[in-house]
Amino acid sequence: MAAAVAVAMAVTACEPLDSASASEPEPAASTTTQPAVAPDTDHTTGSRPPTTRRDSAGGSLDQRSSAALQALAGLAVKGRAPKTGYSRDMFGQRWSDDVTVEFGHNGCDTRNDILRRDLTVTAVKAGTRDCVVLSGTLDDPYTGKKIDFVRGSATSSAVQIDHVVALSDAWQKGAQQLSSDERRNFANDPRNLLAVDGPSNQKKGDGDAATWLPPNRSYRCTYVARQIEVKAAYRLWVTQAEQNAMTRLLTDCGGTQPTETERAAETATETTTPRTTPRTTTPRTTTHRPQPLVETPAPGGDVYYRNCSAARAAGAAPLYRGQPGYSSKLDRDGDGIACE
Repeated sequence: MAAAVAVAMAVTACEPLDSASASEPEPAASTTTQPAVAPDTDHTTGSRPPTTRRDSAGGSLDQRSSAALQALAGLAVKGRAPKTGYSRDMFGQRWSDDVTVEFGHNGCDTRNDILRRDLTVTAVKAGTRDCVVLSGTLDDPYTGKKIDFVRGSATSSAVQIDHVVALSDAWQKGAQQLSSDERRNFANDPRNLLAVDGPSNQKKGDGDAATWLPPNRSYRCTYVARQIEVKAAYRLWVTQAEQNAMTRLLTDCGGTQPTETERAAETATETTTPRTTPRTTTPRTTTHRPQPLVETPAPGGDVYYRNCSAARAAGAAPLYRGQPGYSSKLDRDGDGIACE
């Protein structure tokens, strides 16, 4: 891949385990055993799979694929936005316990929460309230192999925590418009996190379904369905190539695409929920925006922003047609929404 992708791999899709603390002497470990999650045993073929196939959660793969196609139909299809302004820090403290999603405020960082969830026969560090995982066994969903995890500076990277929807990918497909709390929740949401084979995670980088899929074909349907679930939950969009790849895969997995009636119902739901703000809504007030960030008023008394950076700094982005500060020059794709 290009050099830019190599850099993205290190800071976006993958979250390798911290190795600094792993080099410290470890007290005696206590051992706990967690029930193993049944590995995915289905295999993608050229023909429609039988309806008896099960996904990794034990449910019907056909049903999950159909549900994913229904949710996919509700996602906006747009081009990838510029990566400008992206950094890991935009998604809050790494592995924060201070979140509003599952596991939050339990006294244990999210990384160890996911290790305890996804590994079996785990041994935990004494004196950490069963938080810090020292060892365990991973039934890796990405490769289908069993991986022995041992915490340490030279061994922790064998198992890494992957963001199913990479942070950089999310940033370029709507996460810029989320609040800082929403982005922090996104980065720590268990639905978007998996303990996986480290090398596979590195190869994924910040790829989406159009550019990377797990080597383990039997997990691909579940993987894509999970990406769609996460993108729907955080109001992110997909590119046309991404939607095409997801549709082909889920259809091959036995999924049925929604009917035109179902699509219309989904579209109606989208336009009546806060996920997509109608363009005819009352323009947001600007009275509390920091005045130094607002440019010279344009004729007619409208607020004027020199560029999208100024609009974002003032907390005004995105700008909808008819709102103070909206300008066609800021709306590059002409869809009535500037500084997306």
